[in-house]
Amino acid sequence: MAEPSEPLGLTVHSLPQPGAALVRQRASGRFKMLMVLAVCTAPVLASYFMYYVARPSGSVAYSALIQPTVAMPALVARTLDGQPQPLRGLAGQWLLVAVDSGACAPACEKRLYLQRQLREMTGKERDRIDKLWLVIDDAPVSPALREALMATPGMNILRLPREQAAAWLKPAPGHALEDHLYIVDPVGEWMMRAPADADPSKLKRDVDRLLRGSAGWDQPGRQVLIEASPASPPAASATPAKP
Repeated sequence: MAEPSEPLGLTVHSLPQPGAALVRQRASGRFKMLMVLAVCTAPVLASYFMYYVARPSGSVAYSALIQPTVAMPALVARTLDGQPQPLRGLAGQWLLVAVDSGACAPACEKRLYLQRQLREMTGKERDRIDKLWLVIDDAPVSPALREALMATPGMNILRLPREQAAAWLKPAPGHALEDHLYIVDPVGEWMMRAPADADPSKLKRDVDRLLRGSAGWDQPGRQVLIEASPASPPAASATPAKP
């Protein structure tokens, strides 16, 4: 047998590194995890985009926003006992304001009930809200109604002539002054008007938004207000007024 003219050569290929497969598996796992995370968060991100970026024009509030707001006038109202009460003494709290005759027909009683329910439905935030009934004539309020109203927390009943109330608060076109609840902020600005015959649940959502939006600066209890000067906007102190 003839001898090979050249010696046999051996080629040694590099062995696979033991960590390479593990690296590939980890990369694949991360990719899958990111895909699952993207699928799960997409609806949340889309909702934020639609609300903050692609939000349709117009108000999302059920009630009518008053722009510009209207400052509470420096008027002196009277209690049912005839004692003078500066209207601005009620500033420093959110106010749910009803306006009606002292005779208070069934529609009036319904609004006063809605006023009370709205405050109670806000739960732990209720102490940031007061109720005000502006009686715009000299008709007597029945003792039973007065007693029932004043037994509820945060209730104020003041007489203010119709023309003075109408110079501050305005109804929607085609409605009377008495048809609405009016919302006044703690600085004393009328800033929202509820629809006539308002849906309580929808109106509560408006009130909840207002309370959440003001949580950083409005505290429970009436605040002492600093009267605005021509050079500065109105501001609210964090010191509650003494009861």
